[in-house]
This record gives sequence, C-alpha cells and structure tokens, in this order.
Amino acid sequence: MLVLKFGGTSVGSKEALSGLVSILKDSDHCGRVAVVVVSALSGVTDSLVAAARSMVKPAGETRKSGGRAAGIILEMKKRHLELSAAFLDGEEKKAVDGTLCDLFAALERMLDGIGIVGELSPRSLDGVMSFGEALSAPLVAAVVRAGGIKAEYLDSRELIVTDSSYGAAHVVQEETFRRIRERVGEGGALFVASGFVGVSGDGSTTTLGRGGSDLSAAVYGAALDAEKLEIWTDVDGIMTSDPKLVKNAFRIDSISYEEAMELSHFGAKVLHPPTVKPALEKNIPIVIRNTFNPRCPGTAITKTAGSSPYPIRGISSLANVNLIRVQGSGMVGAAGFSSRLFGALAGRKINIILISQASSEYSICFAVDPKSGKDAVRAIKEEFGREIADGAIDAPVAEDDLAIVAVVGENMKRVSGISGKVFHALGRNGVNVAAIAQGSSELNISLVIKSQDEAKALNAVHEAFFLAGVRSVNLFLLGTGLIGGTLLDQLWDHREILADTYKIRITLAGAANSRGMIFNPAGLDPAAVKEALKKNDGGRPPVSGTAGEEETRLPPGIVPEQFNLESFVSRMKAYNLPNTAFCDCTASENVSAVYSEILGASIPVVTPNKRANAGSYEYYKTLTDYSRERGIPYLYETTVCAGLPVISTLRDLFLSGDRVRRIEAVLSGTLSFIFNNYDGKKPFSTLLREAKEAGYTEPDPRDDLNAMDAARKALILARECGMPVEFDSVEIEPLLPPACFKAPDVEAFFRELEKCDDSFRERHLKAEAEGKALRYVAVIESGGCVRLSLRGEEKGSPFRTLKDSDNMVVITSDRYSTLPLVIKGPGAGGQVTAGGVLADIVRIARTLV
Repeated sequence: MLVLKFGGTSVGSKEALSGLVSILKDSDHCGRVAVVVVSALSGVTDSLVAAARSMVKPAGETRKSGGRAAGIILEMKKRHLELSAAFLDGEEKKAVDGTLCDLFAALERMLDGIGIVGELSPRSLDGVMSFGEALSAPLVAAVVRAGGIKAEYLDSRELIVTDSSYGAAHVVQEETFRRIRERVGEGGALFVASGFVGVSGDGSTTTLGRGGSDLSAAVYGAALDAEKLEIWTDVDGIMTSDPKLVKNAFRIDSISYEEAMELSHFGAKVLHPPTVKPALEKNIPIVIRNTFNPRCPGTAITKTAGSSPYPIRGISSLANVNLIRVQGSGMVGAAGFSSRLFGALAGRKINIILISQASSEYSICFAVDPKSGKDAVRAIKEEFGREIADGAIDAPVAEDDLAIVAVVGENMKRVSGISGKVFHALGRNGVNVAAIAQGSSELNISLVIKSQDEAKALNAVHEAFFLAGVRSVNLFLLGTGLIGGTLLDQLWDHREILADTYKIRITLAGAANSRGMIFNPAGLDPAAVKEALKKNDGGRPPVSGTAGEEETRLPPGIVPEQFNLESFVSRMKAYNLPNTAFCDCTASENVSAVYSEILGASIPVVTPNKRANAGSYEYYKTLTDYSRERGIPYLYETTVCAGLPVISTLRDLFLSGDRVRRIEAVLSGTLSFIFNNYDGKKPFSTLLREAKEAGYTEPDPRDDLNAMDAARKALILARECGMPVEFDSVEIEPLLPPACFKAPDVEAFFRELEKCDDSFRERHLKAEAEGKALRYVAVIESGGCVRLSLRGEEKGSPFRTLKDSDNMVVITSDRYSTLPLVIKGPGAGGQVTAGGVLADIVRIARTLV
C-alpha cells in the first residue's frame, strides 16, 4: 500500500494534472495507491491570505469594500473552472463545477463576515486558507476518475483531529488514526484527500502550518501502515544544497530520517521536520519525487541511509535570523540560569533555532526568528532585571542580518577533519563565524554567519566536500593589453586541460581595461571579453562583429561599461563570490594602491605589476605580512624575470633554512639583448635603433636605458631576502649622459646617442682587451647594498652564456657557495609572463583544499 502526496505545482496546471494521472496509472503505482493527498493549486494559499487581509480595515478607515478580494476570488475561480473544462465533460463536469461554485460562494460569505467584523482572527484565517485544499481535492479526484481510475474525494476535516493551535495545529494521533482506518479501510476506490487541514475538538477548521500537506500525507501513511510514502513535487529530490544558491548542487540518492530532519530544520525546503515524525515512528520510507520528471528515482528517506562516497550528506542554510547574546560573571556556576532563561522565552512562545554556550559558562547565545528578536530581549530583561541592574550580567544584545549554515551527515562521526575542512573553506573566503553549535551525535555542525555571506559560504563548503577535488576560482582581471590579453588566450586554450586533468576551473567573472569593464558572475568567454573591450569606446556597447565572431559573442545584456577603478573593486567585492581572485596585469600605480583593500576583503591578488612591491617598504611589508598572517595569497612571481621561478626559489631557500649571501642578475631583457649583441663593429646607436625596430625595446628606448625597471626588480629581490631597502638607496649607474634623456623626442634622442658611440666602443675594446664582455648587472649583497652597473664579465662568468633578451639570476647562499644557483631563461614577453601569471592563479586554486 502506498500513500502519495502532490504539491501545489504538481496540481496547478493542465500539464501537472496530466502527469499526476500518468503516475497513478504506471506499473509502479497502478492498484497500489490507497490515498493521494493534494495541496491547493500553486499560489492559491497566498492569494487566500491576501484576500482575507484585504478585508480588514486599517485604523482610521471606514469598512473595506472588498474590491481587491473580489478580484482575487474571481481570478481563482476562473483558474479552477478552466482546469475542470480541460479534463471533464458532461454530468461529471456539471457536478464538479457546481461544487466549486458552492465553495467559492461560501468563501465570499466568510470574507464578507471578516469585513463586517473588521478583524482577522487566527481561527478565521485558518477557515479562509482551508478553501485552497477544499477546492483542489474534489477537482483532482474528478480528473483522476476521468483518467479511468476509480477515485473518491476525502475531506480531511472529517478525519484529521487536531488541537486548537490555529495556524500550526498539532495532530491528535490516536483519534485521527482510528478515523482514517475506519474510513479508508473500507477499501475499493483510491481516495484523493485534502492536505494541510484538520478539525479541532469543537469542530472548527484548523491548518497544520508550514509543510502541512506533507504532514497530512505522513499521518495517512502512518495510520494505514503504508509500505511507502511518496511526496511528488517540482524538484528531483533533496539536493546537496539549495540549487538556487549553489549551481553545482546535485540530488542525494538516499538520506536517513535524522539527516533529513537536520537539513529541513535549517532551511531545506523540500521537507518540513514534522512531516518526518509520523513516518519515523512507523519506520515508513519516504521518497521525494518529481512530477515533471517521473523517471528520476528521487531521494529515499529511510531509517538507515545507504552508503555515500562523501563524508557529509548535505548543506542547508536558514537566512535572516537574529542572534541574542547574554553574558556576565553572574552566570558562572549559577544553577538554574539556563532554566530561567529558556523558561522566560518559552513563556512568550519564542522558538529557539540554535544554542551555543561557552565552556566557561560566562556567555550563552541563541538564534531566533527576527520576528521574535525584540520579544526575546524584553523577556530576558524582565526575567533578569535585578541581575542586570546589579551588573551581574550584561543587558542582552541582539544581532540581526545573520544566517545559519548547517553541514549535515552521519558519516561525520566516523571521519576526522570535517570541522577543519569546513572552517578552512570559510576562512579562506573571509567568512566570519559568529557562533558555532554541534550536537553530541556529531550529525550536524551549525554556524552563524552574516547574511551577505550565505551564498558564498554554501558554495565554498559544497565545493570542498562534493566536487571530488575540483577547485574553482572566480577571476576578476584588470588589464587586457599584451600580458592580460595573452592571459585571456591561455585561459581559453587551457580550460579543458585544467578542468579534466587537474580538476581546476577558472571562471572569468569580470574584466577591464582603461576604457571599459564588463561583469558576469556566471562566467565570461575570455575571447569575447578580449574582443569586446578592444572595441569598446568609453563604455558604449561594441558593434556586433562578423559571422565568424558569433561564437565569442557575449551573453544577452552583458555589455562593457565605462571603467572606474573604485567601481570595479566595489563590484567585485559586492558579488561576494566564493574563491574570488583579483589579477592586475597593468603597470598602474593607482591599481597597486588598492591591493591592501582587496586583500582586506579576503580576495587573493595575483600580479606582474612591480609598483606595489617596489614602492615604499612599508606598503610592501603591509601587503606581504597581511597575506602571510591571514592566509590570503598575494602572488607576484612575474614581477621579476617574467615566468622564471626566481621569487619562489628564494622563498624555498629561506623556508628550508638556507641564507642568501649575494645575488647577481641581469634583469632587463632589453639591456641583455643590446650587450649580448654589441661587438663594437656596429655603432651602439645603430644597434639600439635596430633593436627598437625589432620590438626589443619600448617605443622610447630611454624607458629601458634608464635601468629603472631593472632597479625595481633588484629592489624586490632584496626585499624578498629580508632587506628593508627603499628605492632611493639603490645605486644605479647611468648608461647615458643627461643630454640623451633631456632630448625632446625619440629622433632627437638618437642624435644625442650617436655622440656616445665612440665612448661605448672604447669601453667595449678595453673590456675585450682584458678578455671580458660588457653586461649590465644588478648586485644584491646581504648587508643591504643594491647596485646596478655596466661591468666586464670574465670568460667563465655565467652571464657570458646569455643570448638575445634572456635574463639570469645567480644566487650564492650558504648551501650554494662553491657553485651558485643559476636561474636562466626569457625574462620578458607576453607568453612567458602570462604563463607565469596563470601559474600563480593555479597556485591559488591549490590552496582551496
């Protein structure tokens, strides 16, 4: 014997009712179903409440006309009669339509009575709300009969007996079970029963509160000792989390009663806790099924759930709660304090959602519905007025705008490290925990957090436990020039390898250049972003491209807007996405100035921009110390020698106990190319002009020849070695006389440079005569000395092996004293630099687990 329940969406349309009949006729259900419990049509209960409330006049007004209620009832009546016409005809339709019209007439009379009295009591409201199921159940019964199944309407107000707690009545089980068995036990037809409603001892109509139709079905199932209770709704079952907040949530195959109770208590909307109780007492399995996807097996709720590959079963949340705190020395060792506290709250019928108490007994906090927050504070002040006046305890404090996240699973008691994984996921995303509670059964870890962090917390914890090691990063990129644009290409080209091989998913959630910015938390196509920002003109949408660009078109409504740094950072923070990372591929000092704000929001920073680390030592220390102390990654490997592992190697040396004595380095790709190819046969100015034409220098070569870029890199390396060095103390040997730098334009500069050709040749010949070659080298010594100069290198010098624009860093340390550690390779270029940036982004993903 089976008992089935169909919710509002499962009876609220022609498609839904057709599906309901098909389910009853399939091989799994035909001839096995004793009772079908139905809810009101979707939206009807809310409409009934609105109609009833519209009949009550506000203070100072004359009696309400009932115009709004009449409109609501008219639309409701039309909807029910249309469904009747879609399935019924002849005498059956006439009879059902007559029943519906009689019920609507009775409803109108009741609403008129409320308007005359001018008051909407809980008893009257229950009476109005009961019409939803009173209308749907006989209609559904007739539709089932029209589908060829013998069915009879059953008014639950004749069978389900309750107390008089209007709005959330409690079932009197013994009498209710007796009546159900007597009535349904007669056998024969399938019964279609109204859910949600009951009757009190004095004959008044009552409602069973939230999830009332589920409870009705559970009561019928328990009374009849059903083999199984199926709850048909519009989702495939109980999900690992709320799919509206966690897009990667998936269906749970099986779950225990206790786990379902915990998930439901903390917000899972598929079930309501009282629903489970009657079935739990009779050990009746409950299955959640989808009316619109009947092939899906749904979620089975049983006494003992099947095994799961995951350490937890699911994560739920309860938005918008208040946290009440009570603390004071007068609580310590005070027998009966908790009894007085919760007795005072119970006296005002305040429901406690969660309780957390310090082991010192100095403080206790509990969560309540916001509607009860002020009442709770008043109740505590009244109960402990003397203690508060004496200073034994502090006045209670209420915090609002909070949410509860609950991590649930029976496996938690057998698997170590669950709590650590939860708190790591939250802490890594900057989610602060206001209170913690865990039952002795180890079935549930509940955390109180800010409401604004609810979605981020759910996603972070869900990913940590359910995505089989998949780590995601929501990336916001600033700068789409050579490096940033190449990074976008690499993100697109390597997305499948990262996802399939390394279980890393990088979602581009926002991007910007100096002219425009574009956002989409669901993800942007890197190629589309690159094209859109390239075409963007001051925030105006780009003109659509050719047919060949269709594949990279942006989603509808996603267009670039005018760039503003403050707005970009604010939007990134406001989205509050889990595992957010910021990447700065500009050379802007203004952008580097907001790194501290971004890190302060628990957002990692990845950058090849040298401005922050080569600025003031104080700012450098602020960023690196904050990153280390808070565990928020600040990664800047590419600020020195592009993708070469220079900074990470230095860190590894220090972490392993080595001490760096000296660093010598060629840090400028341009200067490396020039002196690697200068042999004195060709004038220095001619070689430089050729290098410029080949793209080895900046448009104005003086930006390279002033050695400022190399000096910043040397400064960063010195600071990474623990030297508190400021840029002003870096010694830079000028390569050119002041007249070259004062030239008004590039051509004038080259004319001045030609005057230096002889001096460069003389210097080259002198070095050559000594068996040396000229190289522009940075030297960093352990005492804090940093200098850059053009010097002659002996034949055995590693710098003599450099080719073209390669960089080289030679590290002498305690361990690498006889044979220094050499790092060599391309130190510039879009591909290698962007590759290094991407590697840093991947490192961030690896910190997530």
